[in-house]
Amino acid sequence: QVQLVESGGGLVQAGGSLRLSCAASGTILSINFMGWYRQAPGKQRELVAAISTGDGDSINYLDSVKGRFTISRDNAKKLVYLHMNNLKPEDTGVYYCNALITTRETMGVYRRNYWGQGTQVTVSS
Repeated sequence: QVQLVESGGGLVQAGGSLRLSCAASGTILSINFMGWYRQAPGKQRELVAAISTGDGDSINYLDSVKGRFTISRDNAKKLVYLHMNNLKPEDTGVYYCNALITTRETMGVYRRNYWGQGTQVTVSS
């Protein structure tokens, strides 16, 4: 059973920083993609930052967070981080970890998309 568990959210003043962490656990063969999405009240969920591994790591950011947020991963520990600096009130929302994970199960090898439970980030002005 694969699980993604986020931590690190909270309340911070504008201009402050937070670091989110997401830990993947379970019988995992490989993690091909890890990313952070967020959802603000009344808005659609959007991709904030993503890191994927193919021939080399590929990293993408939402335009509004470029230069302020940094995504990184620790492959050995199956962790992905989101370092958020110079936070703004519009960064407020529930942040979800997402991962594309390959597992070996009794019936074969499967690649599935997994979500964490979400962690609240609130930035006050």
